[in-house]
Amino acid sequence: MENFNKEKYNRAKKRVDELKGFYIHSAIYVVINTFILINIYLRSESFWQWEHFITLMAWGIGLLFHASKTFGFNPLLGKEWEERQIQKYMEEDKEEMNKYK
Repeated sequence: MENFNKEKYNRAKKRVDELKGFYIHSAIYVVINTFILINIYLRSESFWQWEHFITLMAWGIGLLFHASKTFGFNPLLGKEWEERQIQKYMEEDKEEMNKYK
C-alpha cells in the first residue's frame, strides 16, 4: 500500500512540475515579447510590419507545442488513436497465435 501511495505521489508531483514549467514558460513569453514589442513601438516609425512579430509567432508556436504536451491535447495522435493501435496489434497477435493452433 505504501508503494502505491508513493507512486501516486510521484505521478502527481510530475504533473505539477509539468504545469509549473508551462506556466513559467507562458509568463516568460508574455514578459519578453511585451518588452520586445514596446521597444519596437518606441523606436520604429512603422510598427505594423510582419518582421516585428516573427519572434512572437515562432515562440508562440513553441508555446503551443508545450501546451499540447502539458495538457494532453493531440488531435492526430491522441488517446483514441492509441486505443485503435493497441487493438490493432492485439488482433494481429491473436491471429498470429491462431495460426499455430
